Amino acid sequence: MIPYAVVKTGGRQYRVSPGDSLSVEKLNGNPGDEIEVKDVLMVGGEKLLIGQPVISGAKVSFVIERQYRGDKILVFKKKRRNKYRRMKGHRSELTRLFVSEISSPVGTFKAETKPNVITAEVKAEKKEALKTKTQSAAPKKAATKKKTSGAKKKTGAKKAVKKAKR
Repeated sequence: MIPYAVVKTGGRQYRVSPGDSLSVEKLNGNPGDEIEVKDVLMVGGEKLLIGQPVISGAKVSFVIERQYRGDKILVFKKKRRNKYRRMKGHRSELTRLFVSEISSPVGTFKAETKPNVITAEVKAEKKEALKTKTQSAAPKKAATKKKTSGAKKKTGAKKAVKKAKR
């Protein structure tokens, strides 16, 4: 059975397993830093441990993968028949965490994979690679002008002839 833990952070509870990634409310730290959370409410797997409210001696180690802002949430207020409308937007500050290890009195469980840490250097490298890729692409061909058919000119000439006959 896969080991897991229930952890409390930012006022919410999360079920995590070694190797998982999750987004939580912003935590202090830089990408690549390691954080330990000792508010472990439950550890499951071969043997189940439930805390009252937390398990003493249990902790979960996280690695910060990146700090970012979430999607925009629009808040719209309206009072009908009063011409009252208010629109506000909000973006939450989030932290992406990678579960590297779960330690408990039952045992220690480590992740088999490594975290995908995104730092400022990695972002800059990706940007440069994208620029060089677009610059090395073959230049686009100039758009060729379509030849206008003489049909339009003839229709104009036909109209002129019809008017002259009248």
